[in-house]
Amino acid sequence: MKFSSLSRSGLALLVAGGVIGAGQLAAAPGDGATAIVGATVFDGTGAAPQIATVVIRDGRIAEVTPGAKAPRGAKVIDARGKALLPGFYDLHTHWTPAGEPNTTPQIATDYVRSGVTTVNDFHEQPESYAPRREWLKSLVSPHVNFAARISTPGGHGADWGDQSTTIWINTPTAARAAIERLKPYKPDLIKAFTDGWRYGMAPDNTSMDGWTLHALTDAAHKAGWKVLTHTVTVDRGVLAARSGVDSLAHDPQDRDITPDEVKTIVASRMAVIPTLAVYDPDKGGAKPDDPRYRQGVIKFGHALHNVKVLFDAGVPIGVGTDAGMPATPHGSSTLHELELLVRAGLTPSQALVAATRTSAQIMAQDADRGTIAPGKRADLVLIDGKPWEQIADVHKVSQVMIDGRLVFGPGAPALPEANRTTHMPVTNVAALVDDFERPDKRSTLDTLRLETGDGGIDRSVEITQVVPRSDGGHALQLAARMAVKDGAYAGFAVPLTRGSVQPVDVRRYKGVRFDIKGSGDFALRLNGLQGSWSAPVKGAVGWTSIEVPFSALQPVKFGNRPGKPWSGDDIVQVEVGGTRPGGETMTFTVDNIRFY
Repeated sequence: MKFSSLSRSGLALLVAGGVIGAGQLAAAPGDGATAIVGATVFDGTGAAPQIATVVIRDGRIAEVTPGAKAPRGAKVIDARGKALLPGFYDLHTHWTPAGEPNTTPQIATDYVRSGVTTVNDFHEQPESYAPRREWLKSLVSPHVNFAARISTPGGHGADWGDQSTTIWINTPTAARAAIERLKPYKPDLIKAFTDGWRYGMAPDNTSMDGWTLHALTDAAHKAGWKVLTHTVTVDRGVLAARSGVDSLAHDPQDRDITPDEVKTIVASRMAVIPTLAVYDPDKGGAKPDDPRYRQGVIKFGHALHNVKVLFDAGVPIGVGTDAGMPATPHGSSTLHELELLVRAGLTPSQALVAATRTSAQIMAQDADRGTIAPGKRADLVLIDGKPWEQIADVHKVSQVMIDGRLVFGPGAPALPEANRTTHMPVTNVAALVDDFERPDKRSTLDTLRLETGDGGIDRSVEITQVVPRSDGGHALQLAARMAVKDGAYAGFAVPLTRGSVQPVDVRRYKGVRFDIKGSGDFALRLNGLQGSWSAPVKGAVGWTSIEVPFSALQPVKFGNRPGKPWSGDDIVQVEVGGTRPGGETMTFTVDNIRFY
């Protein structure tokens, strides 16, 4: 399995030969040695903390020696009175535009400031992995493992986005095919959405059966990928254990787990990542008189109980938060998760081990990081306090090193410009967006088209396919049966750049031109990083050429949020679609999408 290793070549070097206080730590050169002297080292194994000298060379820990002096010529960091720990993990995050913060550079920065040096991102479509990995190289960022998403038709995680984001399976054959489909993208792990329970607060989604889940884990393991599952009930947790899952991505919370069920999980060697932070009923200004709050308190009680019972039985407990979900901010939620593990009954030391060594073991990265030992990656955090005694001290992050280079804290270089922006550098594209002539099912711009139907449990069913035109060439045809609900919608989008990650400035053009065949009302939409803009389009039985000037586009409202005025400098997709009454069908064909 490949894991991201981010370059820090642009950071400043340590002052040669100087003695540097912990409040004046500067970045270490790649060919020299740095010695952290005087810190109380909590090495992540659970062993008693001790004062030691930690020597770093070439981004790796070279020596950990109690009472030793710094090597001759090393850059010395005087860390007396501080705690030195391995960088923390967060095994369950969503780098989503609905989170807090909601842009990639700011998310990365908040994790680094919290001492979180490795995360799993469960949000991205596989097409975006390559551009995101390149983008991360320009940022001060934690190491990011990308999880490929697999669910069931109508399952949790399949209720938004198309199968280019979350693959839908419901048979062992489909499970094996999904893994084959993902191999070119090289994900770091698999997230399987196997449990459709919606916490007793909404109609349940579908769930994955044991035969399909077992086939999925078997195929993923043969490909070298760990499998984590969205599982929130005890019964489904036991099924996951029997199906070879590596870790639950949540703690079961529908009821207290029984001793026999604990034995099954222990025998399977499956781990659990509780994500207590996302379920904390007291977060986000909760109202005690709200029935949902009272129900949340009951479920949270089950979750706390189950964490302690499973931990005491020997089940590996990792750290994850579901950050990116409502009232679960990136970075600080990871530190709050450690406090909640202590509330569940773990000692502060045990919670710290969960956030470091155990989480690294769950990801099979423990040979590379997760403890302070010779040969390990120098992802380290200095803290003002003794978090193994008072877990709240984890919030007192002083400085953070990733790959042996200081990236946060006094003496650190200023963040690169990439961390201070909200998106990748804007690019330009050719006028022709898609003429549907490529045989590999990709657009003229070499991007993967998306089906952009409505969301929810009851989704409109749509099929897009390239078909021949009677007058020569090819076009894209969409056929849909609309869901029985208000606002049923079906459509498709052509990303302007791979994975819709890098924005495009289209202001050099005046509008969008395309051909459409199909009677009725449709809409052209341009989707950007800051919003979407739409204009109505009238179709006919025969082919019609449509021109939509940018001046005709109107902001699209999302809920109570008003749309932003058109700017045209951060566009990522061109979309065509339409709405119809529930239960009806809709068919249209589009060709030659281009800017003019």
